[in-house]
Amino acid sequence: MNTGKSFRIVRLERRFLPAEMKITSWQDVKPWFDNLEQREIGDRAALEQWLADRSELAFVLEEELAWRYIRMNCHTDREDYAKAFNLFVSEIEPEIARRSDRLDSKLLAHPLAGSLDGSRDYGVMMRVIRNRKRLFRDENVPLQAELQVLEQDYGKIASQMTVTIEGEEMTLQQASNYLREPQRELRKEAFLKIRERRYADAGRLHDLFDKLVEKRTTIAKNADFADYRDYRFAELGRFDYTVEDCETFQESIRTTVMPLVERLHRRRMEQMGQEVLKPWDLEHDPLGRPPLRPFRDVKELTEKAARAFDRINPRFGELLRTMEREGYLDLDSRKNKAPGGFNYPLYESNLPFIYMNATGNLRDLETIFHEGGHAIHSWLSSHIRIIEHKELPSEVAELASMSMELISMGTWDIFFPDGEELQRARREQLEGIIRILPWIAAIDKFQHWLYTHPGHGHGERDAQWTAIMREFSSPLVDWSGYEHFLATGWQGQLHLFEVPFYYIEYGISQLGALAVWKNYRKDPEQALRQYEEALSLGYSRPIPEIYRTAGIRFDFSENYVKSLMEFVAGELGI
Repeated sequence: MNTGKSFRIVRLERRFLPAEMKITSWQDVKPWFDNLEQREIGDRAALEQWLADRSELAFVLEEELAWRYIRMNCHTDREDYAKAFNLFVSEIEPEIARRSDRLDSKLLAHPLAGSLDGSRDYGVMMRVIRNRKRLFRDENVPLQAELQVLEQDYGKIASQMTVTIEGEEMTLQQASNYLREPQRELRKEAFLKIRERRYADAGRLHDLFDKLVEKRTTIAKNADFADYRDYRFAELGRFDYTVEDCETFQESIRTTVMPLVERLHRRRMEQMGQEVLKPWDLEHDPLGRPPLRPFRDVKELTEKAARAFDRINPRFGELLRTMEREGYLDLDSRKNKAPGGFNYPLYESNLPFIYMNATGNLRDLETIFHEGGHAIHSWLSSHIRIIEHKELPSEVAELASMSMELISMGTWDIFFPDGEELQRARREQLEGIIRILPWIAAIDKFQHWLYTHPGHGHGERDAQWTAIMREFSSPLVDWSGYEHFLATGWQGQLHLFEVPFYYIEYGISQLGALAVWKNYRKDPEQALRQYEEALSLGYSRPIPEIYRTAGIRFDFSENYVKSLMEFVAGELGI
């Protein structure tokens, strides 16, 4: 655990693989899988060495894939980058999957395997491996490779979407800044152009999603699951909560958060002097003030974010500066760059990569601290040498990032020296949490329906989304005349296409982050220490234990969610 005063990045030292090893085909990798499969394992020490060598191989392969993915997203117009990524996932990764399954079998058949199951150091690892073995089907290997390639089509389609506003062509991310402008007609123009551009590709995205649902359902059936939802829950390793718990989460959000959304909307209507809200009236300042501009360009964003991290913990600031110096940041929005943002952990470099599409708004400020929280997590767990303990469940990964968003608010005066703007920025952050939780619940409920009704048509899909949105959106917002935009609004959510069922984790983690921040407000030093201790565990412990280490509860119940919402409402004075 990196708890000392000094900061340093320690690149993984290869002890099993050659220091210089280029991966251009499966043949470059095969000898090392042969070694692991054929090696005799006589005692506990030999078994632990075998696990360490297997993890080293996984670290190197994971980083190879990571860089191919990063380059492809940074430059969607580069066919060579797309080709390199597709070659890995279609030709190399299937062989890795098959041989990894054989290695799992070798481990599980070993006489000492049982002694690892109940051990504190290897128990979670064994749970992951036994689950992975249960899911593996050789006939799914080519399907999963095809699926990975197919999923990237969403980014290609979305990255080519541009609109022209005030004579300037721009990405949809850049155009969304206009939704924060005080002029209502300008907001409406931007809203309509963005939605019309998305709607122009609605048919293509429906067709793409048909293919994804069909292929995912086939994979689930091949693995003897009733539907893809049950398969995906197992694939995501949701050992610590169930489908029923997700339904409890959805209902808790509906009953405890939606009343706060109503209060916020009524307050907005009063401040605007409007009797009804339109979809383009939800993101701007209701008092007509211009949008908050926390930075001019990504250079300023990076410099100020590093100073903010310094005030939380100087090592965090140094981490961001090191990433910038080494070229591990790509933050600006531009044409031919895929949408979205992510932190990609690089297990051999031990230095993560942050990717985002910054355009100068408050959301970008939230994103740099969100992805920065992931980066801190990667660094704090960089000492871990077992691959299964490095590959974090999202409920843990997003706890790190969302907690840092809230903790960082105490440093936002660096971006907003004006007291009124600072207060406004913090308020927008908290109001954003209230607004996003129902969206998360809606996306999650929608996914449950999608994959338990795999034969549905396009019209049924849009109708179901519209029905769910009635539960998780306010009747105070009038969509009259734009119902077709509402019905296809789900298509703007990248996760549905690229990482199915990976979305409720944001809601679970947001609740955890609010609890971390609540503790931080009372005792910053202790809360930050607990936060770092939890992150340093990686995934070496079950999720509820990691949450307890962070000083919070892993709980979706209505009473618990209500208590957190009352805390936020108190902070907002509503």
